[in-house]
Amino acid sequence: MKLTFKSILFTLTILATCSDSEAVVSDEPKENPQSIKEVVAEVFPEGNVFIGAAAQHKYFGTKVFEIFDREFSYATPGIMFKQSIIHPEPGKYNYEKADDWVQHCRENNQVIRMHAPISPQCSRWARTDSRTPEELETNLVEYMTALCKRYNGIPEILWLDVVNETIERSGEWFGPKPGTDQWENPWPKIGYDESHPLRPPLYIKKAFEIANEFAPDLKLIINQHGGLEKESWVKMKQLVAYLRENNLRVDGIGWQAHVDLGWEKIPGNLDYLKEIILWCQSNNLEFHITEFNVWLKGKDARKHNEQANTFKAIAKVLLDNQNSKITSINFWNISNIESDSFKEWDGSMWDADYEPKPAYYAILDLLKSYK
Repeated sequence: MKLTFKSILFTLTILATCSDSEAVVSDEPKENPQSIKEVVAEVFPEGNVFIGAAAQHKYFGTKVFEIFDREFSYATPGIMFKQSIIHPEPGKYNYEKADDWVQHCRENNQVIRMHAPISPQCSRWARTDSRTPEELETNLVEYMTALCKRYNGIPEILWLDVVNETIERSGEWFGPKPGTDQWENPWPKIGYDESHPLRPPLYIKKAFEIANEFAPDLKLIINQHGGLEKESWVKMKQLVAYLRENNLRVDGIGWQAHVDLGWEKIPGNLDYLKEIILWCQSNNLEFHITEFNVWLKGKDARKHNEQANTFKAIAKVLLDNQNSKITSINFWNISNIESDSFKEWDGSMWDADYEPKPAYYAILDLLKSYK
């Protein structure tokens, strides 16, 4: 084979972006690959594996949804079911954007994870420091009851995130912060269950009580952030046990998986992910990766091959151990320009021009390997 200056330069560029210990994922585009949803349907015909993405309502009719509808049969409609949109203040409800999503998924044969938790992403009204425990509890009950009554029984909606980001990485309960602009969780102001050694915030039990009563057709999920820090997941296991002690149904755990480049290289990370998945299975819980992205920051901004390796390594642990149980992977955003942090961080599988990056092909190749 004749080596040209151009081919040598291309090879050196690829090698410069990969460490010696990593497999190279090709940057070269592949001709007309199967879509992710086509491969999933072929490889997992039992229908127990769902691969999807999150997108925002404002991108309907754009390139985002051209890709979204081609590639995915599972949708997380961004924040459109959250309290800040649905019930921004007492007496005010807005279902228009959420209903648009239901209609879109109905027309495109997609299923929905209703990311609608009692969480830090609540209404500005609820975050206001002057809110009393009584006001917050009333607000929580109104929103959760109305949401469950409206969307239970909708065939396109399979899962409901009941609570989200309840536990700090340190294992402490995530609680209020002053002001209304921070990432903060006002709901612990309602109080704690002082009768139990776990001392869980009462809002968690209340949210699950409402979901158990008014959303019997939906799978009920706890969604957790962080990098799988053991302190937080010990507390998560205890929280599931507490809710079940109170005769409340919990169907699954979600891990957000907003991870940094090279997360899979940190000793013990992949092993602990497997341990958590197997623990969920042994406790009749589904396990979902719910908000998956791999951040490229600063000097790592162009390390797309390494990003692909991190995406693939984490997804492989989940798929290797799904054991015919219901499981899912949800990628957070199609392109990172849809994120507020796009100028500093790049975490998605498509670039700013909506061209697939190496991570897309790595996930496709991984899925095909299960044939």
